[in-house]
This record gives sequence, structure tokens and C-alpha cells, in this order.
Amino acid sequence: MADTNDAQIAGLVEELSGASRRRRQEVAHLLALAAKAHPDMMLPYVDSLVDALYRPEAQTRWEVLDALSAVADVSADAVAGAYDGAEASLFDDGSATVRLAAFVFLCRLAASSPERSDLVWPLLDEAIQCYHGDAEYRDMLAALIGLARGSASDATRKALAGRVTFDAENGAGYIKTFSAEILQALE
Repeated sequence: MADTNDAQIAGLVEELSGASRRRRQEVAHLLALAAKAHPDMMLPYVDSLVDALYRPEAQTRWEVLDALSAVADVSADAVAGAYDGAEASLFDDGSATVRLAAFVFLCRLAASSPERSDLVWPLLDEAIQCYHGDAEYRDMLAALIGLARGSASDATRKALAGRVTFDAENGAGYIKTFSAEILQALE
């Protein structure tokens, strides 16, 4: 998707609301790739991406969350409206991949400002407790490193440190390693 232009993006975004589940998934995947390569190109289409967080199929939602995560890196303000859809996806009972994509998005949103970190932290904290040790937990910890290195408030930084200290001191394997890395990033 390196050669993608605005007209192609606009066409793909329009198909996100189409009737075909399969095509919505394909289009969401292409948009996620385009967003990773050129997140700024997605800025005019953020509202449509946010709307797509409410499609029934998991793949469309996780691909859109991946696209929004890429956009959050260049303009967190533009994607702040995805908060509610990401919150719903964070606790999706049917898809660990959707939950992880929501977690990553929310970490990037939280890392963008002290105010957003305070807003998002309670959701992240709940997810950490719910999914501790699950298959996607390793990637969740990696996303938390980004939050620790970002512009989180002092209160969020303190709460994050409190949440991972036990695992950094007493955990094993990747949980101990990543938790210690989070603490180091918070220093």
C-alpha cells in the first residue's frame, strides 16, 4: 500500500460500510497497512474508521484499531473519538486479537497526554488484571512500555508502577522482564 493515494483510501473507507462482511475485512486490512505506512493520509477518514469499530466481525475491528493506533502516533487528538469503541473492544468476549488491538490503541492514546492517561488508565488497569498471563499479555506489556515512555501523568505513572512492581520483583519469564522494563521506563 506504499503507493496508495487519497482517492484509493477514500474508496476503501467507503467500503468499510458495505454489506459484505468479507470485503469489509479485506478493506480494513488494506487500510491498516496504509495507516502504518502513511498515518497522516488517514486523518480525513478517522470518523469513518471510528464508525467501523462497531462492525460485527472481529477482523474489521482489530484492523481498524491497528489503523487508529498508527494515526494516534501522529495525531492523538484526531482519534480521541475512538475511545468508546476501543473500550467496548477491550472487553470483547469473542476475540483476543480485538482485545489486544484495543489495548494497544488505548496505550498509545494514553501516552499522548497526562489528561488522556488519567482517562484511559482505569480501563488499562482493569484489562491488565483480566488478561494477566493470557496469550496476548506479552504484547500488552510491550504496549505498556510505550505508555511508560510517553506523556502520562504522575498519577498514571505511579499507578502503572504499582501495578507491575510485584511481577518485576517476583514474576518469571517475559512477565518479569517486561514488568522490569516498564519500571525502568518510568524512572
